[in-house]
Order: sequence, then C-alpha cells, then structure tokens
Amino acid sequence: MSTKKITVVGLLAVLALVFYFGMKAYQTRVQTAQDVQVKAEQTRLVRMHSPVFGPQDAPVTIVEFFDPACETCRAIYPLVKSLMAQHGDSVRLVLRYAPFHQGSDQVVKLLEAAKSQGKYQPVLEALLAAQPAWADHGQPNLETAFKAAEQAGLDLTQARQAMQNPALQALLQQDIDDLTALQVTKTPTFFVNGRSLPSFGPDQLAALVAEEVAKTKK
Repeated sequence: MSTKKITVVGLLAVLALVFYFGMKAYQTRVQTAQDVQVKAEQTRLVRMHSPVFGPQDAPVTIVEFFDPACETCRAIYPLVKSLMAQHGDSVRLVLRYAPFHQGSDQVVKLLEAAKSQGKYQPVLEALLAAQPAWADHGQPNLETAFKAAEQAGLDLTQARQAMQNPALQALLQQDIDDLTALQVTKTPTFFVNGRSLPSFGPDQLAALVAEEVAKTKK
C-alpha cells in the first residue's frame, strides 16, 4: 500500500473515531438531560389509569411508553414478558401510550375499551400479532385491527360505543402530556424504577432490570 493510501486510511480511521466518540458524548448528554427531567417529574411516570401487568406492589417497575403500531414495540414485547416471568413477583410492567403513528390513537382507545371488558392482554397480544396487516404508517387499516381484537374475544359493538367516551380522549391526552414532559421522543422508551436505559437494546433492558431486582435482595 502506498504512503498516500496509508495516510487516507489513517485519516478515515481518525474521523470514524471522532464521529463515534462524538455520538457517544451526545447520547450521554441526552440521557443525562432526560434523567434529570424524569427525576423532577416522577409523578408523570405512572398514572392511576395506566395498564399494569404483574403485582401492584412489585419493588421494580418497568414503565414502557409504547405505540401499538411500532414494530420495535412488537418485537420487544416477548422479551419484556420473559423478564417478568424470570423475576416473578419482583417486577411489574406499566404501559403508557405514545401514539406517534397515524391511527394509533384509535387503537389505544380500542385497547382501553378492551380493558373495560377485562380483555386487555389478549386484545393487546392479538393486535401486536396482527400488526403487520394493519399498521401501515401512511394508511393504517384500522378495520383489520378491530377484526383482530374481535377474534381475541372483544365485544366489538360495545367497544365501539366505549371508544366514544370523552374520558378516553382525556386519558390519552394525559399520556401525551406526560411523554412530552419526560422528553420521550421514540418508542419503545423504557424506565426501570425511574432510570432510563444507557442505550436502547434488549440486553440493556435486561441488565437494568436485573440490577434493580438485585437491590431489592440486599
């Protein structure tokens, strides 16, 4: 390799390192700013209306801001269930809504209607399973979502009526206000006992949950 080529390769390597460390520094600043905001706004993490999976008095709380049309939310859902099974009564999951995609607000209301019928989890899982068929971000096929919910045992006529209740819009707006205050800009966003992930990923989530569970054993 010529001296000129070696110089170019070396320069590219240096630029790549500068970019990498610059991105790491930026991510650290963003996380730090969000952690400060979350600490100041702790009451916004969990609301009385929030769906809860697991024991109400579990010492470790995973708060997930999710969008039912989010592909990553769908992909990571089995991992979250696995973590809860692994840690038993030590962990609970609290779901918050972040309806960033078109049509997601209606699916959120559908989920809340399912909660009033005692069918929240089966409808949630049916909607996630059918997500590729209905969650087109430009033109969602909401009737397909409704059909999936009905197949999971939802009384669709009753659900459509419940979705017209202004209280559901108020509930949804509360979640939107909270995610804005907590600087949540993407889904899924997780907080574990009020702590954000150092970076997004299933391993990072599992490690943070394990760390918080370990604290309760001391």
